[in-house]
This record gives sequence, C-alpha cells and structure tokens, in this order.
Amino acid sequence: MTRLRPAIARMKGYVPGFQPQDGARYIKINTNENPYPPSPRVIAAIQAAVGDELRKYPDARSCGIREAAGRLYGFDPEWIIAANGSDEVINNLIRAFVGEGEELGYVHPSYSYYGTLAQVQGATVRTFGLTADFRIADFPARYEGRLFFLVNPNAPLGFLFPTDYVAEIADRCAGTLVVDEAYVDFTDSDSLALVKDKPNVVVTRTFSKSYSLAGMRLGLGIARPEVIAALDKIRDHYNLDRLAQAAGQAALEDQEYFRACIAKVCATRECFSAGLGDLGYQVVPSHGNYVFAAPPDRDGARVYRALVERRILTRHFSDPLLAHGLRISIGTDDEMAAVLAALREIG
Repeated sequence: MTRLRPAIARMKGYVPGFQPQDGARYIKINTNENPYPPSPRVIAAIQAAVGDELRKYPDARSCGIREAAGRLYGFDPEWIIAANGSDEVINNLIRAFVGEGEELGYVHPSYSYYGTLAQVQGATVRTFGLTADFRIADFPARYEGRLFFLVNPNAPLGFLFPTDYVAEIADRCAGTLVVDEAYVDFTDSDSLALVKDKPNVVVTRTFSKSYSLAGMRLGLGIARPEVIAALDKIRDHYNLDRLAQAAGQAALEDQEYFRACIAKVCATRECFSAGLGDLGYQVVPSHGNYVFAAPPDRDGARVYRALVERRILTRHFSDPLLAHGLRISIGTDDEMAAVLAALREIG
C-alpha cells in the first residue's frame, strides 16, 4: 500500500493555463507569455553553449546571472540567487521560513500557487481580501505569520500597490514580506530599494514574461545575504543548466532589446484596453502584460467559451471573485485587433 502523507493525498494540485498541442492554430493569450521572441543575443548565447561543455556540470552558483543581475539592479551578487523560475525561489522561501503548522499569508485573489506550496509544506494559510480601492482588507497592525506574499503588480487583476504602501505592509509584518514582481517590468515602479531599506523584504523576479523566456524557466530572488545563503543551502546544487545560465545572462545584458520589447507590449496593452472600453467592458487599469476585463453582462464564462470556439485562448477563473471576467494576455497588435473583432461579434 502506498503511504502518501495524508495532506498530499487530499490536496489538489495547481492547474496552469491550458497549453494546446497545436498551439500554432490558436491566438494564445491565456498564460501571459510574451508575444515577441527573446533577444537575438540570447539565441546566440544558447547556440554557443551547445557543444562539448554539455557533458560537464554547470556552474553550481550561476555566477554569471547573479553578477549580471547585480550590475543591472545595483546589488552585490551575494544579495541575489538564480533559480529554476521564480517558483523555485517561492518554494524555497516557504521551506526556509515556514515550519509545519506555521502560518503564511497572501492576498486573494492573487497567485494561487502559494496555497499549493503551503499545503505541500504542511503550513497553514491565511488570506486577505481587497478593498474597492485596491488595498488589503482588514490587514492587522501586526501580522504575525512567518511569510506574507504580495504580488505586485497584482495577478490576475493587474493593479499596482504603490511603493509607500508596500513599505507600510513590510513594517506591519513580524515575519518576511515577499514581493512577487513577476510583472514589474511592465510598469515604472518596483520594491528593490526596500530590500536594502528593510531587513524583512525579499523580491522575486522571473524571466518568463518580460524577457520572453517562459520555456527556459528562469527566476531571481533578491534579499539580504543571510537569506540568500539560506536559499543556497536548500536549492538543488545544480539547479540551472548551462543553457539556462547562458540565456539568462545574455537576456539581462541586452537591455536595449528588452526596453524595446516592453514598450511594444505596453503600447498594445493601452490600445487594447481602450478598445475593450469602447465595447462596454469594465477593465482594471493594468501594470502587467495582461488585462482583467468583464463584459457588460458580467458573464466571463460565456465570453470565454465563445472565444475558444473562435480558437482564441484566454484565462477564465471559476473563483467567484473572478468568474465575472477574463484575464487576457497581451499579444501582438494584429492578435489583439482580432480579439476585439471577435468580442464585437460575440457581443
């Protein structure tokens, strides 16, 4: 008889966005992927890394990425860890800070994977809602949980918590505040300065969205050196392969391409949001590479199904707080024009 831990046997796994096998036949705007390819320098770096060196283990510390990120963000490399997606950083933060039966918290709605990882760890979860003006509802003067996760910009809604408000939340956390900045490159504000100013702040980043490297699974954690040293103990000793390390360093070092790509996505986001408004959709002003929008009848499932029939994939959530709308990733101008045309037809 297989003797799984009862918590694992009972839990439901995280369900990612649908990835069709014949993806080329769809307008695929359901998983916040970047519509543009990675930097040509990334492709060149990967190609250069393919060869005899693949028979050897990679750099266990991913020093090239750490150093490149340090130069870009203004940190000593000892304040940075590279990981197999920001999910690895998040998972290892939970493992490092939250013991079985101890509490972590996060905003709901936001990234539901926090709850999945908490279940795996045997931690307890406390969630907090949002006010009408996008502040955390009923957050205590002193939150005693071991970790609190704050997605900023929020996913799936897209709004941004101001930096001074994030700083206030950090001061109200007895434990560690993790600011998940998966989408921060699509806006003009971040919490990196708080990592230096406040000892209990950690920032996580991903290469999946703004650097067009979702297929490479790359992420970063930025924190005090003692936190990074703890995460170094926990991670797999060769957690990033040679190709991923080459890709990540090249991506960070080609900021000209990065900025041009971000500008295109943001311009399309604003144009698409305006188009949705013209159709009567209620749109949350977005700071990410997606928008959350509700049709006039607030029946997100109806619109989702109608778009799938037209081979357009968006993200619909069954959560009662989100079921009235859709999260729509930003694609190319042509793709988003096709989506608006389809929505006009659907009504």
